[in-house]
Amino acid sequence: MYKLLAAAFLCLLTATTYGQNATTIVPGNNTVRDTANQTDVIDIYRSIFKPKTRKPRFSEDKTVYFSILPFGGQVPGGTGKALITSTTAGIYLGPRQTTNISSATFTPYLNFRGRFGLPLRTSIWLPNNKWTVQGDTRFLVYPQYTWGLGNKNGYLDRTLVDYKYIRFYQSVLKRLKPYLFAGIGYDLDYRIDVRSDEPNIDLKEFTGYNYGVNGNSFSSGVTLNLLYDTRNNSINPLPGAYANVIYRVNPKFLGSQENWTSLYVDVRKYISMNPGKPNQQNTLAFWSYLWKAFSNKTPYLDLPSTGWDPYNRSARGIDQNRYRGRTLLYFETEYRRDITNDGLLGFVVFTNVNTVSGSKSLFTSWHPAAGTGLRIKFNKGANTNIGVDYGFSQGYRAIMLNLGEAF
Repeated sequence: MYKLLAAAFLCLLTATTYGQNATTIVPGNNTVRDTANQTDVIDIYRSIFKPKTRKPRFSEDKTVYFSILPFGGQVPGGTGKALITSTTAGIYLGPRQTTNISSATFTPYLNFRGRFGLPLRTSIWLPNNKWTVQGDTRFLVYPQYTWGLGNKNGYLDRTLVDYKYIRFYQSVLKRLKPYLFAGIGYDLDYRIDVRSDEPNIDLKEFTGYNYGVNGNSFSSGVTLNLLYDTRNNSINPLPGAYANVIYRVNPKFLGSQENWTSLYVDVRKYISMNPGKPNQQNTLAFWSYLWKAFSNKTPYLDLPSTGWDPYNRSARGIDQNRYRGRTLLYFETEYRRDITNDGLLGFVVFTNVNTVSGSKSLFTSWHPAAGTGLRIKFNKGANTNIGVDYGFSQGYRAIMLNLGEAF
């Protein structure tokens, strides 16, 4: 806890917050959540250190929220501890009453053993939510563990896969009616020099799979996107609903090594347990997604896998890549509750389960995980929490630290 607070205070030396009013609209019921009366880490810092130059927390002409948090931890896939910096920026590009908050998250990491990553994710909402632009750009250097297809291998029956990875995903969606959007996008996955990090292991033989397990793997495709989103704040969703459908086509004429297609269907629901108190967090959240690759020539590392949802937030308590196959079905439930009346401290309890095709048919084997977490209000303007989660499953356990909620 002391290390966490020290890191938080260090961030505050460079973090600033501006905005009109610290309010958030809950879509669907026009409830205004007033966060100005809450307490966050920035308030505590100012009350203790009393800086001489005190920029106003809220002004009439600015709507930008910025949070930065350096910390040490373990990156997914397990190859040692890493130095991680998570930076989240939130900005309103239009009237608050009719425009969702746009966000950008940059989380570079370095583990001092040759592995590092530069991931940038963006969610842009133009005035009055007429258009939304979603982006995911990454440059990652591995190795990372893999277990082959399905669940035939035990936790220690694994191998390190070494490669460099470039991802460029961009999609543009237009509002068709309130909360409903449709559009197109482009997805690129380029993996360079894919190979086992262990010279005595042949990756093709270990995985029992023939595509994308040796040399370079290149997938280039267009996406058809359908989005339904009644949430006002994706950093910390309030009661509402979310559904996202992405159909991806990867033809050879766009550079893909093989023709393949995939479908990703993501559904989430957030239920307030005390709707009469919008300033108090007391929410039950549900998340489920189906991810399917339709071709048996889909590159191995493009196949559906735990922890590889678009924001890498699923399967808490299960190692990334642990289960992989042509089809993955996932369920998660989380209960979120404030501990203090001022919103400074809160907690979550979560459980998730997945099933994947591969060594056996779908539904024949389920892989559960569970955990709990602490929430510390870092930036009340953007309703951003520091999340410290502990998750566990058979053979694995981990502590995860994030800015913002898992989903």
